[in-house]
Amino acid sequence: MEVLYRQATINDYDQMYNLWKNIEGMGLSDSDTKENIEKFLNKNQGLNYICEKEGKIIGTILCGEDGRRGYLYHLAVDKDYRRKGIGTKLVNLVFDNLKKKGIIKCHLFVYYENELGKTFWEKTGWHKRNELLIYSKDIE
Repeated sequence: MEVLYRQATINDYDQMYNLWKNIEGMGLSDSDTKENIEKFLNKNQGLNYICEKEGKIIGTILCGEDGRRGYLYHLAVDKDYRRKGIGTKLVNLVFDNLKKKGIIKCHLFVYYENELGKTFWEKTGWHKRNELLIYSKDIE
């Protein structure tokens, strides 16, 4: 299968969003508007990738960092292209660049009901943390 991996740009937004909204278990919010994704891509250059086949985006990953830790978001692979190593390759591209920045640990968030996501992350060596809780609050 001939696919291309490259850094994501805001020009990819429409295709990325269409993929995300069709991924079971993925949560989208007001943070995922084109304007907000553009800010995120600009702030985290070199950490956001897409996989495409014949011009169609079939995989995405977003990553941000705070100088200490990386944070993964929106790893998504079109259901017709899963189990071909695309998700793992996208994660490895991000990890290579996090290492170059001196960041040695990365976190991610998975919805409790997202069995597919939990299975992928556990099979690829990620460890579920039971001692942490995540709290969120909208800034009004």
